[in-house]
Amino acid sequence: MHPMLNTAVKAARRAGNVIMRHLDRLERLTVENKGSKDFVSEVDRQAEAEILHILRTAYPNHAVLAEETGAQQGNEYLWIIDPLDGTTNFLHGYPQFAVSIALQHKGRLEQAVVLDPHKNELFTASRGQGAQLNDRRIRVSRVHDLGLALLGTGFPFRSTEHLEVWINTLRPLLTACSGIRRAGSAALDLAHVACGRFDGFWEFGLSPWDMAAGALLIQEAGGLVSDFAGGPDFLTTGNVLAGNPKIYEEMVRRIRPHLPAELAR
Repeated sequence: MHPMLNTAVKAARRAGNVIMRHLDRLERLTVENKGSKDFVSEVDRQAEAEILHILRTAYPNHAVLAEETGAQQGNEYLWIIDPLDGTTNFLHGYPQFAVSIALQHKGRLEQAVVLDPHKNELFTASRGQGAQLNDRRIRVSRVHDLGLALLGTGFPFRSTEHLEVWINTLRPLLTACSGIRRAGSAALDLAHVACGRFDGFWEFGLSPWDMAAGALLIQEAGGLVSDFAGGPDFLTTGNVLAGNPKIYEEMVRRIRPHLPAELAR
């Protein structure tokens, strides 16, 4: 395992321990509202502090982009961190949440960790080395027929900005595939594309920490990830489309006619 990936795994495990220690005492947690339907708990902050301590100790000169503490300047390495993706799920005891840590070097994703602490599932990837789930190699699904595909998505719940366009993309996919799920943690949804549980995924309005690690997992598992124009700027635009190569192409074909021009070009 690459030394930087090993450090990220250690940090994710430490954060996962913090999360799981609090799962049976949810009613006692301090929770704040960061915005419309966007919550942060003391667990988010404690988990992020653990991650930052480990990463800062190992790599004090690296830059950081973390959900709760924001951006911290550094060298050409950038850690992108979501200490608890799926906070609302966690606060309700719904077992779909994850720790997500990715590392960029000069703007290119190089290392990725997504940890599901509830299921003890550890997804990892290093660029050029493939993707693993609990140290076993994973690949995207082999489903080629959209009619047999299970897709994941996320509701644009924080803002109504993308609501209409999301509904417009939902219709042609809902009628064409075997099912669509909205589980509430984009990091895990993308990891589940990487291991073949989902055949494809799309969502609008995400933050870089929601999808950086999951995107590299999918790429290293043989899948495709892009923005809605088919380009590589999903971390910038916040709009992501992913899947195994065949389902990805079919999703693009069905979604693109329903996108506003600014998203499709």
